[in-house]
Amino acid sequence: MDDTLKPKYKRVILKLSGESFGKAGYSGIDLDEMLSIARQAKRVHDSGVELGVVVGGGNILRGAQFSAGSEVIKDSTADYMGMLATVMNGLALQDAMESLGCETRMMSAVPMDMVAEPYIRRRAERHLRKKLIVILAGGTGNPFVTTDTAAALRARELQADILLKATKVDGVYSANPDLNPHAVRYEKLTYDQVIRDNLRVMDIAAIEMARTAKLPILVFDFKREGNIERAIAGHTIGTIISEGK
Repeated sequence: MDDTLKPKYKRVILKLSGESFGKAGYSGIDLDEMLSIARQAKRVHDSGVELGVVVGGGNILRGAQFSAGSEVIKDSTADYMGMLATVMNGLALQDAMESLGCETRMMSAVPMDMVAEPYIRRRAERHLRKKLIVILAGGTGNPFVTTDTAAALRARELQADILLKATKVDGVYSANPDLNPHAVRYEKLTYDQVIRDNLRVMDIAAIEMARTAKLPILVFDFKREGNIERAIAGHTIGTIISEGK
């Protein structure tokens, strides 16, 4: 591996939104996008990093699309439907990674023994120590909790060195850069600033959990080839959220 890409972190949790698995503006799973993620994950894994991946399901279904104002489908039911969507993405990612020669384990917070192991913290830690890529699906197994919060929870439980939030933009901005040409990108933020300024990078529960654990969060554009490796190598990309500037 290029010396400039030597890992800075030993154990990492990577949060992938459901949109990561599809092309912009389309729903479902795109195999080229999936393989691009899998190739980057393989290179990270081959460098010796202990890697856990928390997957979202928004490319297939968002619970909010059914629950908002609906008298037919309850909010909790809609959220469980969203959790099942994350399992579909996890299965696809698992096969993509294994097609490249990675050894993986998929764990789900929603029990479904035919396709995934149940999430058990000690078992997940053992898999990571054995250098297996652990794919974490099903959110927390509870409704009304986002996959961002699930990612922060897993990162804290598994004592990760950093939480990487992969997005389609190159960091956190003062406003939506697609709508405001004067929006400023931050290189560094504190947890307090994110909460105070209501910067919509992750939900408040996830930020609070990271702050309690002093867990740094890096928000970055993973669509640029090699950015996952650069993030883990500690390169100055995206926006780092931590205890102090």
